[in-house]
Amino acid sequence: MSEVHEALALIKRGADELLVESELAEKLKTERPLRVKAGFDPTAPDLHLGHTVLLNKLRHFQDLGHHVMFLIGDFTGMIGDPTGKNATRPPLSREQILENARTYETQVYKVLDPERTEVCFNSAWMNELGAAGMLRLASHYTVARMLERDDFSKRYAAQQSIAVHEFLYPLCQGYDSVAMRADVELGGTDQKFNLLVGRELQKDFQQSPQSVLMMPLLEGLDGVNKMSKSLGNYIGIDEPPAEIFGKLMSISDDLMWRYFELLSFRPEHEIAAFRADVASGRNPRDIKVLLAKEIVARFHDAAAAEVAHEGFEARFQRGALPEDMPQMEVAADGGACLLTRAIKHAGLTASTSEAMRMIGQGAVRIDGEKVSDSGLELSAGDCVVVQVGKRKFARITVR
Repeated sequence: MSEVHEALALIKRGADELLVESELAEKLKTERPLRVKAGFDPTAPDLHLGHTVLLNKLRHFQDLGHHVMFLIGDFTGMIGDPTGKNATRPPLSREQILENARTYETQVYKVLDPERTEVCFNSAWMNELGAAGMLRLASHYTVARMLERDDFSKRYAAQQSIAVHEFLYPLCQGYDSVAMRADVELGGTDQKFNLLVGRELQKDFQQSPQSVLMMPLLEGLDGVNKMSKSLGNYIGIDEPPAEIFGKLMSISDDLMWRYFELLSFRPEHEIAAFRADVASGRNPRDIKVLLAKEIVARFHDAAAAEVAHEGFEARFQRGALPEDMPQMEVAADGGACLLTRAIKHAGLTASTSEAMRMIGQGAVRIDGEKVSDSGLELSAGDCVVVQVGKRKFARITVR
């Protein structure tokens, strides 16, 4: 296998779509490092494992010797990305953007090599563009083309408002690629329209169009929705080792393979061997431990991963959790669900009043910790092991 084919195999690992593969293959044949871009709007102060799907892929490009540009959208963040939204997204203040951006800068080096990473802020060129430049930029795209985007077309058909500034977001993201002279741009599958706008604008500005690599959106702990802090189904990369370890151990066995594919740096043949082991009867929990230790070690260190593992075993495995523990789902009402209602729904008690009584007697535990508050609520996205008495267990996920 040639060097280019080997590089493409690594680049395409876990990817959903590459446009256009033949173009990227030609770029990889050149001796100069490629300029590889990925943008992040600092709309929340912390990065989670969902963000690291792109960061991991950027690291792959670095390992291949290319130049990575980590773009913080401090300008576009004040517009608010309308992707996937059915209503206008409220913009953040300049102060919120800058505060979040500072935390991004410190967190990305847990994955990326700082010596081969250029951190960029798109306000550097967007502020210089000015009003006249923005009008010229807007002339490169029509309203009809903008309405080809799925979320815009749905909102237009439903007679829901679309603010004019939302049309500017894809143009600004595309212009980032022009300003940065990007050879490759990475993004989630929900960003396809915006990424392709970058290709078109580069052609208009007489640049070679960037290749576009789209990565899948990582499901959160619930295994259904995209990992999101607002849904509470996330694992933050700055969380304590024990919390990261415990959350990873709580995911379903099926979801574990998805996390291996998108988050693990293990060779693909090794992951395939794990699958074969499980198919032959090995307990999938053993494999999940390896995943949890790898992720904790990446964002903390190997010693912290060992301590987290030992703590998990002390709290759970030595507590003799049943292998056939029922998996239950409860619906969140307004983003949360009373623990007492969840206990009744899971069949651990006959009624909510009995659940309250058991809590009062100190007979209820969540993830091994005794519960004393009968008004405790579980948040949407939570996945916890609930124990009532000595013999009743259930793994409860809040949807």
